[in-house]
Amino acid sequence: MYRVDLPLTGTFAAWRDAARGLIGAGVRPEEVAWQRGEGGADLFGAAPPPMAEAPGLTVPKSFLQAAQLVAWHRDPERFARLYAMLHALQTDRRLMEDRGDPRVVRLHAMAKEVGRDKHKMTAFVRFRELEPLSDRRRFAAWFEPSHYIAEPTAPFFAKRFGDMDWSIFTPDLSVHFDGALRFEPGAPRPDLPEDAAEDLWRTYFRSIFNPARLKPAAMQSEMPRKYWKNLPEAGLIPELIATAQTRAQEMAEAAPTLAPARARPVLERVHAAQAEKLEGRDQFAAALEGCRRCGLWENATRPVPGEGPLDARLMVVGEQPGDAEDLSGRPFVGPAGQLFDRVLAEAGIDRATLYVTNAVKHFKFRARGKRRLHESPSRGEIRHCRWWLDVERERVKPRLILAMGGTAVESLTGTREGLLKRRGGIEAAEDGTPLMVTVHPSYILRLPDRVRQQEETARFREDLQRAAQAAA
Repeated sequence: MYRVDLPLTGTFAAWRDAARGLIGAGVRPEEVAWQRGEGGADLFGAAPPPMAEAPGLTVPKSFLQAAQLVAWHRDPERFARLYAMLHALQTDRRLMEDRGDPRVVRLHAMAKEVGRDKHKMTAFVRFRELEPLSDRRRFAAWFEPSHYIAEPTAPFFAKRFGDMDWSIFTPDLSVHFDGALRFEPGAPRPDLPEDAAEDLWRTYFRSIFNPARLKPAAMQSEMPRKYWKNLPEAGLIPELIATAQTRAQEMAEAAPTLAPARARPVLERVHAAQAEKLEGRDQFAAALEGCRRCGLWENATRPVPGEGPLDARLMVVGEQPGDAEDLSGRPFVGPAGQLFDRVLAEAGIDRATLYVTNAVKHFKFRARGKRRLHESPSRGEIRHCRWWLDVERERVKPRLILAMGGTAVESLTGTREGLLKRRGGIEAAEDGTPLMVTVHPSYILRLPDRVRQQEETARFREDLQRAAQAAA
């Protein structure tokens, strides 16, 4: 039996490095005991394991994403479970796709529990102001997570509250920030002073509490009782629940009524007013700069609005900005955009006559060294960004929309399934606007075979010509 000791911080990276060495040395899962932090001496005198390089070791993206969460779970067997799965993946590359396998089910359940706990921490940490030690304000908070999430969640607070010094104390680990993050061992709950900002939390919570939609069980699921003692607004909950029925009745009696026959015209006027307000590209871009509908804005340089004449007959919708678009603030200027421009020219189409935009307005990526690698937007991110695309469509009112790639097709029709089979055909967007489906230029660039690239480029050129003719 071998033993691997992992540090209290940097735990996932340490596990990953150790697991690579173990796989390279051919060590089986049952031969390893994992220990995080300082543990007692092993009863059987376990020795450090042999380590070796594991050339060509790769894992499915889904496993890596799950492992980055599971490593912080409180289950003492989490590292053993992860290594057993990693070992199994060396002979069954598709194991993570088997949602009926109990190992996969358990791994995903643990990852979900940690992800939910991280969300709770970002939502329920309440800072209290301390006496400053410098010209920067100083705050502290106490939180009791269900899992070891203080370290992986700390960067969120460092980014959100980078202009002040703060500490978050938990039983397992203490996090401090004074321009840089540092970690210390866990601590008992400190005696924190009262804070005037707590009255603001109470006022805010009272204002958003809707008695007509009160569901105590659902509320406690989202805001478990274990957090109440640290939340200033939680003291209002018993009173708000007790008076909910009376307040809901008062709201119903005071609510204005609107005849169903009038509802649709009023809604149309609201949409028209919104579109008119954002009619100019500068106005639309300025409004888009303030978008916080999903989390993509946090890491992107800027949002990228569409461009083109507002009387364009053909609207081209791509997927999302890339690295070049994110830096320039203009759609389709990177490698895919250059291919798009070249094929447009070959097809005899002037890009200046088109309205070109993307289904998602912020660049989603993962950093690898100095490079920013494209990541596909999630279904929720596509749904949140649909609001902006709808405003653009209302402004342009194109005769035809050309949807390039799965993200655009999903945004406009609700599903991306069968994209290649749907390619070239005319169908309808959800509001009835004629729509043609084609591939995204980046799909062509990713093809490894040069002959296949030439064939797909020719088909793409035909799709553009067909779309331009249909919109004429």
